[in-house]
Amino acid sequence: MIIDSRFIRRLLAIVLLIAPPEFAGAHAASSASHETRIASCIRQVSGGRTWLEKTLWGLRDKEGGWVGAEVPNSDGSHDLGPLQINSWWVTRIADKVQRPPNIVRYWLVNDACFNVDAARWIFLSALTTTGDYWKAIGVYHSPTAWRQRRYAALVAVKMSKRFGTAIFSQRRSRETD
Repeated sequence: MIIDSRFIRRLLAIVLLIAPPEFAGAHAASSASHETRIASCIRQVSGGRTWLEKTLWGLRDKEGGWVGAEVPNSDGSHDLGPLQINSWWVTRIADKVQRPPNIVRYWLVNDACFNVDAARWIFLSALTTTGDYWKAIGVYHSPTAWRQRRYAALVAVKMSKRFGTAIFSQRRSRETD
């Protein structure tokens, strides 16, 4: 019998609503642990580049995924893990790391640092290709120009909320690239 993943998520949501408070507390503690791990991964893969760390936080805050996430899209693809890497990228990443696609997909879903590092690679590849920061943010999300613009604006809002609006008016300090 095949069970739809949406059914499982709905069932889990119902269980969390009717679960005893100690179960909900355990879930929250687990969630906090995952967030701590994701934060550590973002710091690690940024390599001391503050601008890149802030960029990854903007993507993270916009995407809002979690370790274990496999969110279906209307086109048949899935958004995977904390930074919601589209499954369209699996074969490209598999080629880059020279591992089978099924292993890469598993890592994207279940390994926070692999997921964040893949997001970094996607963004930096787009930045190299486009030469434009905000266009690269948009490319992270979609190949379609109007979706890119909308997404970049939404990421800017997330970055402003996390770091304040001065993030966009200050000159970038000299950092190691």
